[in-house]
Amino acid sequence: QVQLVESGGGLVQPGGSLRLSCAASGSFFSINGMGWYRQAPGKQRELVATITSGGSTNYADSVKGRFTISRDNAKNPVYLQMNSLKPEDTAVYYCNANIWISYYKSVEYWGQGTQVTVSS
Repeated sequence: QVQLVESGGGLVQPGGSLRLSCAASGSFFSINGMGWYRQAPGKQRELVATITSGGSTNYADSVKGRFTISRDNAKNPVYLQMNSLKPEDTAVYYCNANIWISYYKSVEYWGQGTQVTVSS
C-alpha cells in the first residue's frame, strides 16, 4: 500500500518561512511527477507547484518567486520551501504524486494534508 506522508506545516508570521516535505512509503517502482496543492476554507483546491521526474517545475502565479519545489531524486521525497509567506497563503497543503506501482500501471495518490497558517 503506497502512502504519501507530509510534514512541516504550522503557524508562522507574515514574512516568515516554512518548509514542507512529502515522502512516499510502501512498495513501488518509481515516481513520475509530484506536486503541492492547497485548499483554503470555502475555496477550491488549487495547484501550488509541480515538479517532473526530470526536475522541470511549474508554479502558480501567486507563489512565483516566493516558493520553491524540489526533490532529491526520482524516488523520494519532494519539498516545498515557502518564503515571504502571506496571510492569503493560509490553507491545507496537499502533496500529490503519480506513482508507478507496477511496470504497466501508474496511480495518482494524495497525502492527508498539512495545515499552514500565516498570521500575526
